[in-house]
Formats: sequence, C-alpha cells, structure tokens
Amino acid sequence: MSRVSIDLLIDRTGSLSPDDSKTHLRFPFRLDRECANLHIEFDYSPKLLEDEERARELLDAAFELYVEPARRAAARANAERYLPLANLVTVSVDDPNRYRGACHRQDPMQRLHLSAVEASPGLLPGRIEEGEWTLTLSVHAIVTESCSYRLKAWATGEDNE
Repeated sequence: MSRVSIDLLIDRTGSLSPDDSKTHLRFPFRLDRECANLHIEFDYSPKLLEDEERARELLDAAFELYVEPARRAAARANAERYLPLANLVTVSVDDPNRYRGACHRQDPMQRLHLSAVEASPGLLPGRIEEGEWTLTLSVHAIVTESCSYRLKAWATGEDNE
C-alpha cells in the first residue's frame, strides 16, 4: 500500500516597502530525498496603489528619472494610461544544478507546480532531486507604503509501505 507524503519546506511571511524595490530575496531550502512534485504558493498584497494623488507623484518622479526632457510633457499628459500603479513581485526557482525558470506574472496570488513531466508556465519540468534548492522573490516595484507576502513550498511523493 502507498500513501502520499507531504514535506513542508518553506512557510515564510514578511513585509516589503518601496526601499525593497529592485532587489531579490532568496529563500534556500534543502530536499533530503527525491520527490515527485514541488508545490509553491506565493501571495502578496495589496496589489494596487489606491491613492491616486500619491500615484501621480510617483509617476512624475519616474518621468523625471526615465523620460527625456523633450518628452516629459507628453508623458505627463498621458499619465492616466499608467494608472493604477501596482506592486510587482515575481518568483523564480533554482534546483541544485540549474535554473528552473521564472514566473513573471502580474497576479498577486500564484500557485506553481514542478514535476518530472510537467511544470507551471515559465518553469521547466524535470526531476525534483535531493539537494539545495532556492526560491527567489524578485521585487520589481513596491509602490504602496508596505506590501505583505507569504511564500510556501512543499514536496509531495509516494511512500511505499
């Protein structure tokens, strides 16, 4: 008779601020045995900056930094197309030997899966082997005062009795 075993690997929560923008948070974990499946759940909130006045201030600052002076007036005139501003945090996966992919999604709630034969879009299927793995959160932009997150990963497989 066989049963499914579940090994919790990571269950982390935290808070991000605008100072965390353009950084990476790495979460290493160790698999002590080969498994059939690796599951990852990642959630963050809030997604959107609801304060339109603050959003316009951030846009104006970005136009000053990234838009050529001759084009700033046009950028400001079209600022509506960039609203609402959103936080963006993405997930990537490395196994003990190689990069397994990245999930650059706008969705603040992600459910990802890896196995030998299939994987969520953006990730590569392959053996879920023993060794040191790393989940990386790429903090592209935090536009709200704070943004909370939860990262959870677990492995499942068949145990034979």
